[in-house]
Amino acid sequence: VTTPDKPAGRGQKLHESDVKIAARELGLPILQPEKLRDPAFVSAMEELRPDLGIVIAFRMLPEVVWAMPRLGTFNLHASLLPQYRGAAPINWAIINGESKTGVTTFLLNHEIDKGAILGQVEMPIQPEDNVGTLYDRLMTVGADLVVQTVERIAAGEITPVVQPDEDASLRPAPKIFKNDCLIDWTQSGKRIIDFIRGLSPYPAAWTRLLREEQEANSAKIFEARFEAGGPEAPCGTIDTDNR
Repeated sequence: VTTPDKPAGRGQKLHESDVKIAARELGLPILQPEKLRDPAFVSAMEELRPDLGIVIAFRMLPEVVWAMPRLGTFNLHASLLPQYRGAAPINWAIINGESKTGVTTFLLNHEIDKGAILGQVEMPIQPEDNVGTLYDRLMTVGADLVVQTVERIAAGEITPVVQPDEDASLRPAPKIFKNDCLIDWTQSGKRIIDFIRGLSPYPAAWTRLLREEQEANSAKIFEARFEAGGPEAPCGTIDTDNR
């Protein structure tokens, strides 16, 4: 099951998802529903009589779909659940200055990112990491974890672990909007650098540039670092070469 083909590129030619391409090469049936509650799609799924469902970077499934497989449906999430439930776990882990994160496989249920945990792999966050570099590493270990989870389920070796109830130590990972990306220059240098790393390359931290007698402009900032012996200036001062 994958997304419908979509126009892309300068010529707006229909683009197939990587899942569809791989499935065709393997001779697997391919379903591309516009709506996941479409009776024709649900009926096609029922005819397949799936044993196990796996969800990776897809839309929210209705219960009629995720409850269908005999062994349930599991998802891959880019955090060490129950920490960082939500749409942007990699971003928020870096923004909050975490030293580690990871990936989790868990069973889907009625609550978002709260199903029983099947497996986890921990990964350190390097000081030079941004969202792009950390994402690439997490997806590599995540792919391995998905395979391991399937193999352990097939062998009957997994006992799902119920996630703990809400408590004050849990940090959320809500979707990030443009206004959330505005840099607060009153924060400490470390927090600002973590903020920029946690939004790079997408959606990108930004700031306003205010010049005397000129219209305000904005600029995206993708990288920042400390420089020893830098000039002392009031908070928020920007030194530019005027290019």
